Amino acid sequence: MASYSNVTIPSKIKAWLYAEHGNPVNVLTLDSDVRVPEIKEDQVLVKVVAAALNPVDAKRALGFFRDADSSPPIVPGYDVAGVVVKVGDQVKKFKIGDEVYGAVNEKSLDQDEVYGDINDKSLDRPKQHGTMAEYNAVEDRLLALKPKNLSFVEAASLPAAIETAYEGLERTRFSSGKSILVLGGAGGVGSLVIQLAKEVFGASRVAATSSTGKLDLLKSLGADSAIDYTKENFEDLSEKFDVVYDAVGQTESAIRAVKEGGSVVTVVGGVNPPAFKFVLASKGSILEKLNPFIESQKIKPVIDPRGTFSFSRVLEAFSYLGTGRVTGEIVIHSIP
Repeated sequence: MASYSNVTIPSKIKAWLYAEHGNPVNVLTLDSDVRVPEIKEDQVLVKVVAAALNPVDAKRALGFFRDADSSPPIVPGYDVAGVVVKVGDQVKKFKIGDEVYGAVNEKSLDQDEVYGDINDKSLDRPKQHGTMAEYNAVEDRLLALKPKNLSFVEAASLPAAIETAYEGLERTRFSSGKSILVLGGAGGVGSLVIQLAKEVFGASRVAATSSTGKLDLLKSLGADSAIDYTKENFEDLSEKFDVVYDAVGQTESAIRAVKEGGSVVTVVGGVNPPAFKFVLASKGSILEKLNPFIESQKIKPVIDPRGTFSFSRVLEAFSYLGTGRVTGEIVIHSIP
């Protein structure tokens, strides 16, 4: 790993960006003449080493959040792992050379309100300059020190997904002794909900759904019951759950699988009572709280077998993201 303690920060950097909304594979271009972001008093400048792609990145490029989004040109990306190379005057938490990770927007989605990740209001006027770039300016409160046992690739895969998984569980008042069903247990958020429910919240029973080929993964993550959605309808099972965490957008079916008085949280699609929607939490304090579980390997990153792409292959990464077959997370690595 290169030393960044005496790095010379360039005035222009490489970044992927789009000037108009559309399929990211069609509208994204690599620009070598992007200005390095100026940091504010509460921000640090991070030399990006690795950055993850999430479904929200594709939706944002497609214009799903057009009415609340910043105006193009936009550099996509929420998750980052890298090294601090400059600190704002008010920053006390980090110093130059610190290895950090985080999600660069903050706000959440509760009922009719949207929450977010490195962007200060993730889905509500999020930052134009995301993490698909050589450098990123980030509020110090959105970052945490990178777990010592993780590579930059592993660390970059976690922030948006683990923060969303954790805060979604918090909002359902999930606690020790309760049962949970995770829809989409092999995805970025779902794979972490399984682990958090079991290892952090003390779930009495965790069930999760996936396709046939991913059932063993669910069990390895801690699921007591792995349900093959190609062969079983989870809503028809006699067993009902205290909480259903819907990471795939099946809220109507999810409601039929929850106990009376239980909770349904979804991060995809529309909602019907008693379900509520929550998207993209971003708080460095959550990462700090979970770092001990990560460093003790009770919580492990899940990265797709095909899911590490070089900076030059961002279009290929977005294309793979669009297949909907990703296991865990996709990470962009070897950023110049």
